[in-house]
Amino acid sequence: MKQYRILVVDDSAFMRRAISLMLDNDPQLFVVGIARNGEEAVEKVKRLQPDLVTMDVEMPKMNGLRALEEIMNSNPVPVVMLSSRTGEGAKESLEALDLGAVDFFLKDYLLKNHGDGNQTEEFILRLKGIVETKVSSSSPIKTTPEIGNKLRKKRQTDLIFIGCSTGGPSALQKILPHFPKNFSIPIVVAQHMPPGFTQPLAERFDTLCQLQVREAQNGETVKAGTIYIAPSGYQTSFEKKLDDSVIFKVNKHDSDKALYKPSIDISLESAAPIYRDRLLSVILTGMGMDGMRGCGFVKKHDGNVFVEAEESCIVYGMPKAVLEAGYVDGQYEVSKIYEEIMSFI
Repeated sequence: MKQYRILVVDDSAFMRRAISLMLDNDPQLFVVGIARNGEEAVEKVKRLQPDLVTMDVEMPKMNGLRALEEIMNSNPVPVVMLSSRTGEGAKESLEALDLGAVDFFLKDYLLKNHGDGNQTEEFILRLKGIVETKVSSSSPIKTTPEIGNKLRKKRQTDLIFIGCSTGGPSALQKILPHFPKNFSIPIVVAQHMPPGFTQPLAERFDTLCQLQVREAQNGETVKAGTIYIAPSGYQTSFEKKLDDSVIFKVNKHDSDKALYKPSIDISLESAAPIYRDRLLSVILTGMGMDGMRGCGFVKKHDGNVFVEAEESCIVYGMPKAVLEAGYVDGQYEVSKIYEEIMSFI
């Protein structure tokens, strides 16, 4: 069994110990070292050559963002950021993704339910997914066959739905800003994030995109020319009104068993029977299987499904699950997805 070497960086002795204990409980993860600030982190990444780094955002001497930038410039390695704050912390976490971090977690979210192990299990699985993808990408190159007929006929499309998780914000940045001002199809994005992070994500993309970007609101009509971000902490579904307009239903859904809020499956299960063959679903990088069942509903109602190819995924979990279920009409590297969407609609 291959072991992965992890460097834990945090100025809090309690957090260093808590994270190390979580990691050491998994036989595949080995804490190769700890660092108390950004300066130590940069030096130890160079000396210890870890497979992955967990990095605190706020630290003395050199904060996590500065250390991340130094590491990406000198010794690139997958870095997962840990933040103790929402609000300003959300903006810092999104900035970290711009600087090269592959994922982030809220410390409170990670430790809150430590007794039942749910959050710890998700944390460990996502770390392993990231590092396993890195290891496989450094192996001899295998090219994922591109699925999709270049000569396919254009299809009327009334909704583009994009689902993503780990690595999603950077993938979205390669797609969403390309859509022109006069684009006439609504786009809805479900990105797995902790509560409080999707509003800053929408605000950030609103400055980058030619289309308006906003968080979806309960009861509002789905309109063309807008990119909607499904709010974290809630489930976003679709409802068709008597006048044929479609509105968002944004609810807590505390009774559902979905691991994620937003859940791609829940959104697509409601969208598929409304939009039918006029729905295009795009599943990007992410850990797990969310979106696989939903894409089954899309295909059942004659819609279409694109997924991101393994080569450009931070984690090839969600696209792979959809592909292996037989629901994929097109599989492309993230740099090609925008042009493939435009050639299809």
